[in-house]
Amino acid sequence: MPRILVAVLGLLLASAGPARALEIFACEPEWAALAAELGGPDVEVFAATTARQDPHQIQARPALIARMRAADLVVCTGAELEAGWLPVLLRQGANPRVQPGTPGYFEAASVVVMKEVPTRLDRADGDVHAAGNPHIHTDPRNLLPVARALGERLARLDPAHAEAHGLRQAGFLARLEPAIGAWERMAAPLRGVGVAVQHRNWVYMLDWLGMTEEAAIEPKPGVPPGAGHMARLVEDLPARKVRLILSAAYQDGRPSQVLAERTGARAVVLPFTVGGSEGAGDLFGLYEDTIRRLLAAHAGG
Repeated sequence: MPRILVAVLGLLLASAGPARALEIFACEPEWAALAAELGGPDVEVFAATTARQDPHQIQARPALIARMRAADLVVCTGAELEAGWLPVLLRQGANPRVQPGTPGYFEAASVVVMKEVPTRLDRADGDVHAAGNPHIHTDPRNLLPVARALGERLARLDPAHAEAHGLRQAGFLARLEPAIGAWERMAAPLRGVGVAVQHRNWVYMLDWLGMTEEAAIEPKPGVPPGAGHMARLVEDLPARKVRLILSAAYQDGRPSQVLAERTGARAVVLPFTVGGSEGAGDLFGLYEDTIRRLLAAHAGG
């Protein structure tokens, strides 16, 4: 081969460089953490929200639109959780790779059995989601089908690293399945414990741990409590033997604290997602820290 041709080929190969990492736009921290677990060094993950933000109410800022425009894969909860802001980002980002119905668009809720699917839709009932309660990640068992489906999607979009994606997926599942069993044994004292919740975002977790939801501080989903509703809760919570009042790190915990002071129940702030507490630095830390906080409050700590 002529030397000049060899030199040209060498320059072309050098300029090509390594394969570009897959750009992932994750709507919530839990899916950013999962995508990073499965994608490893072959992905660049951006989380659109933090644990200190209500995922229902996010502003479609220009910085988020720019990230959407560059994304190869969008990973969100779905089930209308992001209905107030994600469609704006998808429209303004005008990225054909990640529109609904394309391989670059992934909704975790689409592979999970949903709870609380309404039989009717009426705005008078508050912020009710037509597809069911969207807070699926609070039960780690739901991560199993999501991880399988997301791993397959990564391999489809990035066939050059399909084997690596598959190995990371298998490794994650191999760690998660025994961890779920360990968490369930750890949380055994919580079975049957009655709780009140600030917002109904703990349905999946309570079902997993065998706890019971006895009351909600919001009279309807997304509706702040009035004085009359709070007064009724002060009377009802002791009668219903509510031991714990749960709120998420992103919520204003004052209503929970007021009720705790007036009823003798204990207010517990849970991380809700990755980054919601110092201990919830990753998905495994999220569930571990959540259970430890529940156990400490239940024991009087």
